Amino acid sequence: MDEAHARGLERVYRAAPVNRLYDPEIEVGDGSTQISIPVKPEHFHGGGALHGSVLFKLLDDAAFFAANSKVRGELVLTTSFHVHFQRPVTGGRLTATGHLVSRSRKLLVAEAVVVDERGREVARGSGTFLPSGLALADLPGYPADD
Repeated sequence: MDEAHARGLERVYRAAPVNRLYDPEIEVGDGSTQISIPVKPEHFHGGGALHGSVLFKLLDDAAFFAANSKVRGELVLTTSFHVHFQRPVTGGRLTATGHLVSRSRKLLVAEAVVVDERGREVARGSGTFLPSGLALADLPGYPADD
């Protein structure tokens, strides 16, 4: 595993302004990623439970960084993502685990699962990712050689 690349991807994730809304923790591995967030009332829809957009973000981010852990030098882009919501969430902490399923010359496929703090699966998803040509070295938080 390229530790410098993984730590660089983690810094890129933490530097994203949107993540100030979620207070995430991330750990990028070799073809895998784990992200956890606290559930906050400001993430709820009008029915008093977590909005699906939060689950989508966790799933996409975990799968995305699992895929990008295998691509050096450039950022990948999500080209499609499919989500299955399984149960409502009203509190606690959520953890998303993503892993790379397959890789061809141009396309990567990754899956992710979100569980609550009791270990119950609340959502799952899979997506396809494509190297973008955007240099990782140009992103805040990267380079990987720090």
